[in-house]
Amino acid sequence: MTRRTFITSAAAAAASVSSLPAALNGKRMGIVIHSYGKRWQGKYSSIKNPPFQDALDVLDHVRDLGVGGLQIMVKGWTTEFAGKVRATCESYRIELEGSIGLPKNESDVSRFENEVRMGKEGGATIFRSATGGRRYELFSSLEEFNHFKAAAFRSMQLAEPVARRHRVKIGIENHKDFHAAELAEMLERMSSPHIGACVDTGNSIALLEDPMQVVETLAPFAVTTHIKDMAVQEMADGFLLSEVPLGEGILDLPRMFELFEKSNPDIAYHLEMITRDPLDIPCLKPGYWATFPDKPGTELARTLAMVRERKADKLPKVTGLGNEQAIEFEEANIVKCLQNAGALFGFKRPVAAGKPDGGEK
Repeated sequence: MTRRTFITSAAAAAASVSSLPAALNGKRMGIVIHSYGKRWQGKYSSIKNPPFQDALDVLDHVRDLGVGGLQIMVKGWTTEFAGKVRATCESYRIELEGSIGLPKNESDVSRFENEVRMGKEGGATIFRSATGGRRYELFSSLEEFNHFKAAAFRSMQLAEPVARRHRVKIGIENHKDFHAAELAEMLERMSSPHIGACVDTGNSIALLEDPMQVVETLAPFAVTTHIKDMAVQEMADGFLLSEVPLGEGILDLPRMFELFEKSNPDIAYHLEMITRDPLDIPCLKPGYWATFPDKPGTELARTLAMVRERKADKLPKVTGLGNEQAIEFEEANIVKCLQNAGALFGFKRPVAAGKPDGGEK
């Protein structure tokens, strides 16, 4: 992003803090484990920055960042381990949310239920899930996508009785697979207080959706969130899309927070700052459109106009960085996001990088 654009964006965000819902000032930003793509389970670990082998390692680290919650996978947990997680979360005053895979079929329900049980033993009553990935990369025809969509809805149906029985909520993420309206339609058909949405503020730009309209559509179903800011650059076959520190991108986060608070005042906010190379969104290639036969050309025109108007001068990249550099870049982005969440958007603020806030944990 240009210096002028950043200054304008930051100033607008700072000016709008006073208009944010008062309840936001008492909340601490949480974090999604995917923000630690480098260190999670030792992918890019080093002696200076040891790997996070499990949730306890992550909790020890994020406690010193002053976060209010952690959303993390519960696969493979035992009752003993879940008890340790609960005790640690209570000691650190960190709220736990689980990340879980929906049952693929009837024979997978027992696995799903056991993971729900273990997550709840650890203190989670809200779970994030996703049914697929990048629609424009995974499917080469509308028929393939429709088969996936039917299977995803069946998975929600299989999950609902389990969630109801254990009195938990499952948030289905808009994971570059469904349009916001498609996901909302499925959630309306489910018509269950136990199956809602995990609303990601940036993913759906990859489907040429207006991010504010996405939040407007899904906020009424939201049980949890992935909060991120995004930046873009034009390229020959479409555009590049990248997570950037909160307040340095193109999203109107204050307005999004307002919509979330209006729909669900108890909702938790979880930072998902993924430090990686920009994603290639090849929306000018014919193959991109295989599953979008009815997508209006106006969505393409609007998105490309936005990209050209608000293009960043530079996007984050990790290619070419050594392990230590990549880890430190990841951590710096996370810390900057948490600082900006307080400085720009009214969340409870850490005193300094890597230090907890002065209030209660």
